[in-house]
Amino acid sequence: MGHVEDRWYKTVTGPDDKLVRVRTSRYGQGLRYRVRYIAPDGYERSKSFPDRAKKVAEEFLNGVEADKSRGSYVDPAAGRKPFDEFAKHWLRTHRMDESSRVGVRSRVRNHLIPFFGQRAVASIRPSTVREWAVWLASRDLADNTRVVLFAHLSAILTAAADDGLIAKNPCSARSVTAPTRTLPRVVPWTVGAVAAVRAAVSRRYRPVVDLGAGCGARQGEIFGLSADDFDAAGGWLTIRRQVKRVGSRLVFGLPKNDTERRVPLPDSVAHAVQAHVREFPPRAVVLPWEDPVHGREVTVPLLFTTQRQTALRQQVIAEQIWHPALKAAGIARSRANGMHALRHFYASALLDAGESVKAVAEWLGHADPAFTLRVYAHLMPDSPRRARLTLDALLGGDGPETAQRHG
Repeated sequence: MGHVEDRWYKTVTGPDDKLVRVRTSRYGQGLRYRVRYIAPDGYERSKSFPDRAKKVAEEFLNGVEADKSRGSYVDPAAGRKPFDEFAKHWLRTHRMDESSRVGVRSRVRNHLIPFFGQRAVASIRPSTVREWAVWLASRDLADNTRVVLFAHLSAILTAAADDGLIAKNPCSARSVTAPTRTLPRVVPWTVGAVAAVRAAVSRRYRPVVDLGAGCGARQGEIFGLSADDFDAAGGWLTIRRQVKRVGSRLVFGLPKNDTERRVPLPDSVAHAVQAHVREFPPRAVVLPWEDPVHGREVTVPLLFTTQRQTALRQQVIAEQIWHPALKAAGIARSRANGMHALRHFYASALLDAGESVKAVAEWLGHADPAFTLRVYAHLMPDSPRRARLTLDALLGGDGPETAQRHG
C-alpha cells in the first residue's frame, strides 16, 4: 500500500517521549508532498505535489490503488514515450504482409507523424484526435484515405494501451467520430461490353477476362493461378495465391485478407482455361513468398506469364493489354473501367440471379458480407418484388388485387 509523505515535516520523539512534528531541512523548498507506491512490476514509483495539495495527493494515491486492483494501472513514465518513436516501433513489429507494410509506413510517416510528432503518447486525448481530424480535412484528402488513416492511428494507440503506455485508446471515445467510407456507385458492365473487351485482348491473355467475369478473381489472383488450382470435374477453382508488388519487386502471397477460397468454376471458363493450357503451357516461375528480401522462394507453374516467361506486372498489363482493349471496345479509359470492372460484373450477375449476399461475399473474398451489401445493394432492384411474390405464394395471395400489383 502506498502512502503520502510530507517532506517539509517529520515526526520525532521529544524529551518527554511524546511524538512531535518538526521542520525538515527541506522546509519551504520544492514540492511538499510525495506519493510513494509500489507499481505492479514490483518497483517503487513516486509523484510530487505542492503545498496545500495534500488532498489532491491522497486522491491520486487512491486512484493508483484502485487502478492496480482493477488491473488498469498505467505507469506515468511509460506514457512519456514520443508518438513518433512508438509508431515506428509499431510499424516494425505489427503483423502484416510486406506489400501492406510499404503503404502503411508511407501513410503513417506522411499523415500521422507530422501532426503527433514527439508528443508523449499519454498526452494524446480524444480532443487531440479531433484536432488531428480537422488537420486532415485541411489537407483535402479523400474520405476513404481518412478512413484508412484513422484505422492506422487507432491500431497504434490500441497497441500503446496493450503495452501499458495509456489506459485506453482515445480513438474509441464517444466524442470522437470516425470518418466513414464513401463507396462509389457501381455501374456494372453489360454482357456486350465484357464480350467486346474479351475479343480485343490477345489470345495469350484472353482467359484473364473469363476468370475475372466468370469467377470474380482479382487481377493479382488471376496472375498467380496455376493449372493445379482448377478442378474442372468438381466445378471449383481454388484461389491460393496472388502476384503482388512490394516496392519494385514481385512476390507471391496469400489472396487479400490472407485467406484461400474456393469459387464455383463455370464450364465455359474451364473450357477456356483448358484451351489456353494447350496453346500456352504453364511456365514455372520462382518468386519470394510475401517478403522480397527474407521470404522463402516458391516455384509455381503459372497459367499466365510474359513472353519471357516471367510473372505479370499489373501496371504493364494495364498499359499494354487492358487499355488498348478498352479503346478497341469503345469503352472509356477510367478508374471505374479497370480490370476490377470484371469483378463488379460477376457480383452483379450473381445478385441479379438471386444468389445470396453471403455466398457472393465468400466467392469474392470479402471479409464482411455487410461490405458486399453496401457496395452492391442497388444492383438488386428485383429483391422487393421477389419477396412479395414469394410471400404471396406462401400465404395464398393470388387474388386479382395481388395479380394487378405484380403485373
